[in-house]
Amino acid sequence: MVSKVSFTAMEHGTQADYDLLAEFDAAHPSGQADRVLDWLRMMDDESPYRISRLQHCLQTATRAERDGSDDETVICALLHDIGDILAPANHSQVAAALLAPYVSEKNLWIVRHHGLFQGYYYFHFYGQDRNARDTYRDHPYYEACVDFCARWDQASFDPDYDTLPLEHFEARLRALFSRPPKAQF
Repeated sequence: MVSKVSFTAMEHGTQADYDLLAEFDAAHPSGQADRVLDWLRMMDDESPYRISRLQHCLQTATRAERDGSDDETVICALLHDIGDILAPANHSQVAAALLAPYVSEKNLWIVRHHGLFQGYYYFHFYGQDRNARDTYRDHPYYEACVDFCARWDQASFDPDYDTLPLEHFEARLRALFSRPPKAQF
């Protein structure tokens, strides 16, 4: 049986209570990776695309890997649309929030902004500015996000592409979520 904290409201917590919570989190590092893998598997369902949302994520990660990207970038490519499970309207921000404690500033920025940058390919069909991404033209990661979308994200809806399976990426995903998280306030 798992030990329990003494409080029913956080304002009444003690050092021992918060130490217990920290120990629990430290002892269960695979929990986050397991949840993320489950969320990815939930994306393997019907879709109006020619492939499932999971296949899109796997294809994006496969392309990133084949382009020689580092492990962190490959896993960010894998998880860039994970927010679709919880909040399709702001999926980029949800994915970024999940990744924020574990990834570089550059990868975080790309994931957070890829939805807007992806709009380059379709905003004009809805009377919106396809160049809305240019608001960030002077940002140091602007070109990296353009490249992410152009080379990997927008091109990854091909049912004939030789896509690597989820199991291929699992060890690197687990490694990412086993990193000590950076404080997020």
